[in-house]
Amino acid sequence: MLHSHQNTLHITKLSLNSVSQLAPSFVDLPHTAHADGQYRLRRYSVINFIAGQVVDTGKNEFMQTDKFNHFQGNIARQFEPVLAATLDSEGMREMCALFVAANGLPDGQEIEIHQIRIATVYQETQVAPEGVHQDGFDHIAIVAIDRHNIEGGDILLYQNCDEEPFFRKVLSNGEIAMLADNQLWHNAQPIRACNDNRGHMDLFVLTAKQGRCALRS
Repeated sequence: MLHSHQNTLHITKLSLNSVSQLAPSFVDLPHTAHADGQYRLRRYSVINFIAGQVVDTGKNEFMQTDKFNHFQGNIARQFEPVLAATLDSEGMREMCALFVAANGLPDGQEIEIHQIRIATVYQETQVAPEGVHQDGFDHIAIVAIDRHNIEGGDILLYQNCDEEPFFRKVLSNGEIAMLADNQLWHNAQPIRACNDNRGHMDLFVLTAKQGRCALRS
């Protein structure tokens, strides 16, 4: 694991077995009626990570205030859940275990899981239509699963929203960027298809607020 920038950024990697196990679950991600729903296909679930196991809470509605999301803030967005087979997989368990361990989160930690495919429906397709932003959490993990027929998609990290990025990287399959969302800002470069065929970028985004867990009274 690479530790850098005063422990606000960690780069680590998911095992190849887990990447291979999780990748097929992106094939049938649904479109949505939301503003980005034609090019950011998504499933969303909230889980608790209890005794090393993924436990589905059944929550599938997501909302951010416009303080953090000027693109779709103050809008309750309902998504289809991450498939049970995906949540129950060893790949998901490994991914959540890495997230919890790297951030020192407690047993029972609540984790929001976004499963996203960004498809190249435009000449340049936005990965992060919000622009430079924070998400309103303490911890974020961006987990790269697959890149197909695309250029771009670099992750950009900023110390402040009005500064130049201090970090820029295309995550390879299986790489995980863990960010202190309450201290850093992030963005991503648009993606472009390499030829006339469609391309896509598949990723999981995990978010957590410090100490929010099922075991708290």
